Amino acid sequence: MNTRLTSPRGIVIALATAGVIGAVGTGAYTSARALTPAPVVTAPAAGPVVTMPDFSTITAREGPAVVNITVTGTTKTSMESIPGMDPSDPMFQFFRQFQGQFGQRGQQQRETPVRGEGSGFIVSPDGIIMTNAHVVKDAKEVTVKLTDRREFRAKVLGSDPTTDIAVLKIDAHNLPTVALGSTKDLKVGEWVLAIGSPFGFENSVTAGVVSAKGRSLPDDSYVPFIQTDVAVNPGNSGGPLINVRGEVVGINSQIYTRSGGYQGVSFAIPIDVAVQVKDQIVATGKATHARLGVAVQEVNQAFADSFKLDRPEGALVSNVQKGGPADQAGLRSGDVIRKVDGEPIISSGDLPAVIGQRKPGTKITMEVWRQGARQEITAKLGNAGDKATTVASADDSSSHGGKLGLALRQLKPQEKREASLDGGLLVEDADGPAAMAGVQAGDVLLAINGTPAKSVEQIREIVSKADKSVALLIQRDGDKIFVPVNIG
Repeated sequence: MNTRLTSPRGIVIALATAGVIGAVGTGAYTSARALTPAPVVTAPAAGPVVTMPDFSTITAREGPAVVNITVTGTTKTSMESIPGMDPSDPMFQFFRQFQGQFGQRGQQQRETPVRGEGSGFIVSPDGIIMTNAHVVKDAKEVTVKLTDRREFRAKVLGSDPTTDIAVLKIDAHNLPTVALGSTKDLKVGEWVLAIGSPFGFENSVTAGVVSAKGRSLPDDSYVPFIQTDVAVNPGNSGGPLINVRGEVVGINSQIYTRSGGYQGVSFAIPIDVAVQVKDQIVATGKATHARLGVAVQEVNQAFADSFKLDRPEGALVSNVQKGGPADQAGLRSGDVIRKVDGEPIISSGDLPAVIGQRKPGTKITMEVWRQGARQEITAKLGNAGDKATTVASADDSSSHGGKLGLALRQLKPQEKREASLDGGLLVEDADGPAAMAGVQAGDVLLAINGTPAKSVEQIREIVSKADKSVALLIQRDGDKIFVPVNIG
């Protein structure tokens, strides 16, 4: 079975309950007929009694502000057509088998009905509701049902697929609202609960703990997700994740699954991110995100050794978009971004999440590791609507051996023009450590340990002076990526 991240219309997150930890003392027993006092057994000091949070009180207070969302609409699907015949004709499928004999195949768009369910929560008494963008995708009609059974037609004020946040408005007043908290105060291991409508079962409550914070997921690089052990099922997407103080700390959004159903790993969008997007949508009808204009990848131990970093942390810049904000600021491939405005960048996924939460035009100061020394670089961020920041995947392959194992040659002028390169060395053959790390014949070696590749002799000299590993900047099919090669 394939493992995948999934967020079908209407999947939220819930948490699995745990047990109660208690402390029980022991007593000393004596015989009534004993002639001498029995030895006294000292009871162990009782530790603090840990009790479960009162989820019923939290649910009673926050539950009325959680809503059920029903969506109806249509989506266009392509289907083959037969001239002069309606696709709904019972004979359509029969004649379609012989279409090649009767004429050319054609394509036509057909409107397919779409219906889905999700959850949401009210954030203002006048009817502002937050949910997931995927819940209301392709919606022509959105209906919101309250816990008191009233139903309202909702207007979608705006939707931001980048963060999977949407904002709805219903024509109502004096509505119950949730209390909003902050993800910054949320701790791993802390109890949380989720309220939603799995499979249409309205106001279902589940509880568990925060498993991790700041998770980066594929295609969701702008969101530092909260990972929980919340049980997620269709109909729950867009519902609130609530801490033991009754504050919403996240919006349930995705699950990690091999079967298509909940398997103990689920993700919520931090409320800090969601509120920023909500405020922009309410004010302007849309949300914007900043862009730095780089491709980044993880710094593993091999890269840390190659660049002489004290720890395998930061975002390794593998490519800089020409003319973009990073390029104008002076960032280069091979730079490792360690901090943004004093905020540490631990993994590569931290960078797009930090940048994406800022507004276009904002100036940031980055602490960058370059050629074995720290530097500060200031950049003015662009608009992600022009071109989104991308994250490259690092090849974590390891290798053994004492040499690089590459057969290299200079690029010919025609090859440089075809690849739009000013320099570099063509990999004619890869063997040993380089091949084990994933380098292939046909790759172009652009740099080694941040130094542009100019000649075979230069590469040989750098490798001879390297300690445990080297970092190769490779271009393959127009994409650039760093590859760590262990040579020690």
